[in-house]
Order: sequence, then structure tokens, then C-alpha cells
Amino acid sequence: MNSLCCLIRISALAFLVTWGAVIVPTAHAQQSGAKSLSRAELIAAAREIMTAARYCALITLDSSGSPQARTLDPFPPDENMVVWLGTNPRSRKVAQIRRNPRVTLYYFDREAQAYVTILGIARLVNDPIEKAKRWKDEWKDFYPDRARDFVLIAVKPERLEVVSVKKGIVGDPKTWKPRSVDLLKHR
Repeated sequence: MNSLCCLIRISALAFLVTWGAVIVPTAHAQQSGAKSLSRAELIAAAREIMTAARYCALITLDSSGSPQARTLDPFPPDENMVVWLGTNPRSRKVAQIRRNPRVTLYYFDREAQAYVTILGIARLVNDPIEKAKRWKDEWKDFYPDRARDFVLIAVKPERLEVVSVKKGIVGDPKTWKPRSVDLLKHR
């Protein structure tokens, strides 16, 4: 019985030491306060995270008001932080955007311990010129008939939230509310 207790104590200690090495730096960064960064610096950091993440989650609301998330392959944000994505016009996400265009995009870069959340308004775009400009060859198997099977989603951001532990961009020390930028201002 003594050896079992000792084994449990050693296992518990090993667990605490292992997780402590992961949790303490993040918690310390959260408590030590955020760097004072300008709006432009926060947007630049967000762009960097979004590019490094490659994929994002598009979150819409279904007809019952439940959030629905799916992974998409976006284009990098344009000069106004508008994000363009492609999809099938018969998909659930398109129907959900038609009912309620308010969406969230979520990017996560594990290596940098960083994420960006974009809250904005989605618009469906079926213009052939825009579709030709915003096409990735690796999509050809998903959309064999581009004219019929492919539509764009343009997400115009209203606000972005950004956290990057490695860059010292962390949330409020008490509430953990992330640093954010109101993108409706200065337009």
C-alpha cells in the first residue's frame, strides 16, 4: 500500500511539474500586463498570425441560433483587412450567411501561441471577375465547374482581437479580455 501511495504522489508531482512548465509562462505573461502597442502594430501582428495560421474557422449561426464552425482556406487579408474565402453556393454556410451575415473568423498559430478573432459581416460574391482573381489551383477538385460550384465570401471586419504570447500581446490581467481593434473607426 505504501508503494502505491508513493507511486501516486510521484505521478501527481510529475503531472504538476509538466503542466506547470506549460501553464506558468502563459499565466505570467497574462498577469505581467500587455505591451503598449499602436493600432497599426496590433493590425500588423494580426496579419502575421493570420498568414502563419494558413487555415481559419468560419463561424456562422444556424436557423436555431447555434454557432456552426468549419475550417476554410482563406486568402490573406487585403489592405482593409477584408478576408476572402471560397465555398460551394449550396453549402449550409451560404444559407446561414444569407439568413444572418454576422460571422466570426478564428485563426490559431500554435507555434507562436497566438490567435486572431475577426468579427464582421459576410457578403456573398458571385462575380466572375472577382472569382477569377480569387482562385487557388488546389481547389479545382472541390469545384469542377467554377461558374456553378464556386462562390466567394468576403468578410468585412468590424473588430479584431489578437493575442500573441511570444510578442507580449496578451489580455487584461484580470479579465483576460484580449487586445482588440475597432476596424469601423478610421475608415
